[in-house]
Amino acid sequence: MEILSPREVPLGGLRAMTVRRTLPQRQRTFVGAWCFVDHYGPDAVPVLGGDPQGGMVVPPHPHTGLQTASWLFTGEVEHRDSAGHHAVVRPGELNLMTAGRGISHSEYSTPDTTVLHGAQLWLALPDADRQTAPAFEHFVPEPVTGDGWEARVFLGSVLGSISPVRTYSPLLGAELRLRAGTSLRLDVDPSYEHGLLLDSGSLTVGDEALKATELGYLEPGRDAIEVTAAEDALVLLLGGPPFGEQIVMWWNFIGRDHDEVAAYREEWQRLVESGTADDGARFGLPQDDPMAALPAPALPTARMLKRG
Repeated sequence: MEILSPREVPLGGLRAMTVRRTLPQRQRTFVGAWCFVDHYGPDAVPVLGGDPQGGMVVPPHPHTGLQTASWLFTGEVEHRDSAGHHAVVRPGELNLMTAGRGISHSEYSTPDTTVLHGAQLWLALPDADRQTAPAFEHFVPEPVTGDGWEARVFLGSVLGSISPVRTYSPLLGAELRLRAGTSLRLDVDPSYEHGLLLDSGSLTVGDEALKATELGYLEPGRDAIEVTAAEDALVLLLGGPPFGEQIVMWWNFIGRDHDEVAAYREEWQRLVESGTADDGARFGLPQDDPMAALPAPALPTARMLKRG
């Protein structure tokens, strides 16, 4: 098992919250089509004069060539996007936004949120599908349980549970909760590579230990994963066949070369500066959003290289 340790990254604008980023890393870009794993909390959201201070405050920003998966353990996050979708995601629920050719969205923790804890995940779209129209899906998986464990399968299938949510490549995404002393065998597709993100507790995968906040990577070729919790454990299980394509990922864009991503940035900046989108433009803005759109950072001084 390859161990990926997180690094701390500010998320959002001036009121940025700190997240733990375990993917991508210098040595690894993908787990299947999963290309981005941010993990945060549990963080208290103080209230001053009835107004929450901090939490998730991510003003409108753009995406291309990916799907975003929001998954919470504690708290609530409100989503708005330029395709007209407005939804709240709660613990045990999935918000899956397809950016496709281009979308913008915002995410704010709700006023009732006192503790925020969850994960923000990205899925790279295959080249054949990355110019698809923007879309959004909300799904609440039914929990499946066994002796000392509970699972919620939000993408793909495992433990006899199947998610109906559409993805553009074969994928697996599930939350696992194991009580101390529990061992669980996961029958998996041997063509998949897998990642296990341990949120809290103590876990061994086979006979290898995984520490809290680490992501353990497993190569394809196994038809089962054995996990054991010495302490109560909360885990995200991610998987899929090797993606097999190279990408350029910068800021919130996924493209296939430097010039394409630079063009996305230029188009987004025109929208930020004008405040309105032309008919047929790649990006729009969420309706009735309470905050101004985030400007894009400056491009790197060197040409961006493909990864994966």
